[in-house]
Amino acid sequence: MKKILAYILSSIYYLYFGFLLAVFHITQMIAWNLWGYKAQKKVVDLLNYLIIKGFVILGTRVKFRGFEKVPEGKPLIIISNHQSQWDIPPIVWGFRKFYPKFISKIELGKGIPSISYNLRKSGSALIDRKDRVQAIKEIIKLGRHIEEKRYSASIFPEGTRSRDGRVKRFKSGGISTLLKTAPSAVIVPFAIDSNYKLHGKGFPMGIGVKVTYTVLDPIDREGKTPEQIADEAENIIKKQLGKL
Repeated sequence: MKKILAYILSSIYYLYFGFLLAVFHITQMIAWNLWGYKAQKKVVDLLNYLIIKGFVILGTRVKFRGFEKVPEGKPLIIISNHQSQWDIPPIVWGFRKFYPKFISKIELGKGIPSISYNLRKSGSALIDRKDRVQAIKEIIKLGRHIEEKRYSASIFPEGTRSRDGRVKRFKSGGISTLLKTAPSAVIVPFAIDSNYKLHGKGFPMGIGVKVTYTVLDPIDREGKTPEQIADEAENIIKKQLGKL
């Protein structure tokens, strides 16, 4: 019975999600062309809020914690574990005051209503994983952008999603480039808990899941190598998730 219910509720949620992407794609375009980036960003914030609120359709309980720890007035490097495609909305909404940008594979920059448009217009880094030079240039541009504007950059150092919730080894390459190009940025670990259960096998989604998004204590970057920072972020997040 639960599996049948999961198929029914997942169908309803995906219809809701598709409707949001279609409507907000048009809304983003109007906002961008009439009023510019900040108006378009407010549209994106609302879109991601509604994506999260819609989880109620699946019986999902959502909790945000620790955002009072985020320092204001400085650029941020948000280091997070990666569990599913649903990891993006809580970062966009939770860190909305800090204008979060993403390091994303270049393929996502086209073909997906709302999402591709926002990646192109927001200043996120669209990287070609087969072209290391291009990828580094994009991340350098992103680092300089957040340093200048006091925005934030979100990075998933695992590189790929963990479909069982286990935290994979954090790679330091992207972190290293951001540290060099955003020297005043604060390192903020962000733990995503149970989004892999929500994602399930893609369809049907998990129902009745409790998901938690937690900002952990910022990492002191002074005197530490990118490798040490990556290791520290990995261990802090693992501890929060009970995966050490």
